[in-house]
Amino acid sequence: MGLAHDARAGVRLIRNAFAQRRARAELAERLDRSALLEPAKYKIAVYFADSKVNLYQIRQWYKPLVDLSKTWPVVILSRSPVGAAALLDESPLPVAYVRTVVDLEETIAEQDIRVVFYVNQNTRNFQMMRYGRRWHVFINHGESDKMYMTTNQFKAYDYAFVAGDAAISRLRKVLWDYDFDKRAIKIGRPQADHYSGSLPYTPDDRTVVLYAPTWEGDRAAAAYGSVASHGVALVERLLATGRHRVIYRPHPRSGVVDEDYGAANERIIAMLNAANATDPAGHHVYDDGPELGWQLSTADMAIVDISAMVYDRLAAGKPLLITRPVSQEAEIDRGGYLSACEWLTTDQAPDIVSILDDLQHDDAAADRLTYWVERYFGDTTPGETTRRFHDAVQHLMDEWDRAAAIHADDEVGLERGDVNEVDDPDAVLTE
Repeated sequence: MGLAHDARAGVRLIRNAFAQRRARAELAERLDRSALLEPAKYKIAVYFADSKVNLYQIRQWYKPLVDLSKTWPVVILSRSPVGAAALLDESPLPVAYVRTVVDLEETIAEQDIRVVFYVNQNTRNFQMMRYGRRWHVFINHGESDKMYMTTNQFKAYDYAFVAGDAAISRLRKVLWDYDFDKRAIKIGRPQADHYSGSLPYTPDDRTVVLYAPTWEGDRAAAAYGSVASHGVALVERLLATGRHRVIYRPHPRSGVVDEDYGAANERIIAMLNAANATDPAGHHVYDDGPELGWQLSTADMAIVDISAMVYDRLAAGKPLLITRPVSQEAEIDRGGYLSACEWLTTDQAPDIVSILDDLQHDDAAADRLTYWVERYFGDTTPGETTRRFHDAVQHLMDEWDRAAAIHADDEVGLERGDVNEVDDPDAVLTE
């Protein structure tokens, strides 16, 4: 078993190396034909060191950042050739490919970047954070109660934009000597003002159920995925009723660590295809598209794992079930919404139809949901969270002006120092 696993790992590394070389060559040709960035134009950068597989982490910020760029021009700094190529294909924002530290330094020297946003904790973030005279801000790629949300790495950034009171409470439990009043700024969830995408079906009297599981995780403490434990059984039961429409949106990394998990994912997709072939009017959806929004707003019910999808759905203020992890080692923050949510255990998955029917008529559950929506996101009136996001950026720009005035006489220049180059940024995985 060990030899077979090592062999497969070796094949993946070789394939990745060839893919990297091919991507670099193709990207070089493409960049030769593209226009250069206008000098001194961009005030905000989004630093993204990841490859294509983690694009979901930045996609959800496209529309809020496009809106922000009307006031403060925004550019994406991409470190991976595969990631940069994908971003150039789909991003509505300008993209600068800065594979090496020298490339990064040249771009910084040409622009007037005052705020740098980070959507994940990639280890290469440290290479960007060495540059002072700008604010480094962690904006994350979602709100959740996963262990990822309570990392001491928050301290590495000058500021963090967080969703609301629940995030502050969560961080207070683990961060020592951290100035929350200054460095943690509550903005709600700007993405909720920019739900995107159109329905791929015509609405009818079927109950629409969104099942959006996360991936299997790379360690027992983060094993929140339910595809293999809950997913097959619950999707099978929902498809059998004839009165439910299933939207299946699995995490894009499903199956990268556990082959059984990947096989269960493929089985669910096959079940949806078979159901649609039998009853085309059912129009069940396997959703692997880049746009997120229509799924959250249209689904009557949602079943999600412990992940950012819990809170994406929570922001919509509509009923949801959370799958309880099978792993006893999976870390669960029981002090927030997960202390009062509606759980679904693996033993209950076959009874999903009756459980959802009961939840739709549970007034007490609806009241709890209303409380937790406000606790996590504050005022969710349309447009309010966008206003808070823009106000937070304006505050940082004002603080930049203040700091620049104080240090106007300081020696200008950057110390290059020694930085470890990673020739293969796609080898770095983040949550």
